[in-house]
Amino acid sequence: MTPPYVKEYINKQIATIEFFHPAHNSLPGDLLAKLAEMIEMAGKNEDVRVVILKSGGDRTFCAGASFNELINIDDAETGRQFFSGFANVINAMRKCPKFIIGRVQGKTVGGGVGVASATDYCLATKFASIKLSELNVGIGPFVVGPAVERKLGLSGMSQIAIDANSFYDADWARVKGLYAQVFDTTEELDEAVQKLAEQLCTYNPDAMSEMKKVFWKGTEDWDKLLAERAAISGRLVLSDFTKETLKRFK
Repeated sequence: MTPPYVKEYINKQIATIEFFHPAHNSLPGDLLAKLAEMIEMAGKNEDVRVVILKSGGDRTFCAGASFNELINIDDAETGRQFFSGFANVINAMRKCPKFIIGRVQGKTVGGGVGVASATDYCLATKFASIKLSELNVGIGPFVVGPAVERKLGLSGMSQIAIDANSFYDADWARVKGLYAQVFDTTEELDEAVQKLAEQLCTYNPDAMSEMKKVFWKGTEDWDKLLAERAAISGRLVLSDFTKETLKRFK
C-alpha cells in the first residue's frame, strides 16, 4: 500500500502539488500542514508562475477530514488545532500570489470541497461529485464554508450543507460555479489542466498576481474568521451527539 504523501514537482515554471492518503485521500493534520507549507513555498518561488493542485488515485479527490483523528479528539484545543489545518490550507491558497488550478478527478467530501473551492480555476471529471457531510456527524462545514460559499453562493452552499447525505454531481457543481469545465475522462482532464497551465505561464506574472488580489478582495479577515470557525468545530466534535455518531461509523 502506498504511504501518505504530499509532494511537489516543478517543470517549466509549473509547480504541481500532489497529496495522497490510502483512506480515500483523507487529510490528517500532518498532511494538512505539509500541504499549506508547500503552497506557501510555491507562492514565494520566483521560478514558479502557476500552481496545479491535485491528488493521487483515480476516483476520489479528497474525502475530507481524517476519520481516525476525529474519533481521537478529546479536548477543545486539540479539536481547534485539527480544524485549523484546513483553515491554514485555505488561507495559504488565498494568499498565494500565483493562480492555483484545481484538478479534481473524482468524488470530494467535506473539507475536500473546501480545498477545491479555494482554487482559482477548477477543472474536473464527470465523476467529481461533491458532498458536505459534516452535519451527519454533528458538526458543520464551518471552516470550509466561506470558501464554498464564495464559489457556490449562499444558496448552493446551504443546499449541500443541509442535504448532508447526498452527493451532487459534477454538472451541478459546474453550473453553480465550482468547476469551470467537466470532462468525460481523466486523460482529457489532464490535457486541459496542462494546456491551461502552459498558457498562464505566457502571461505577465505581475498582472496575474494583481488579478488574484482582485478575485479575493473581501476575504482579508479570513485569518481571524477561519480560526473562529475552527474553534466552533473543535467544540462541537466533543458533543455527545458527535461522539456517539463517530462510534457508530467506526
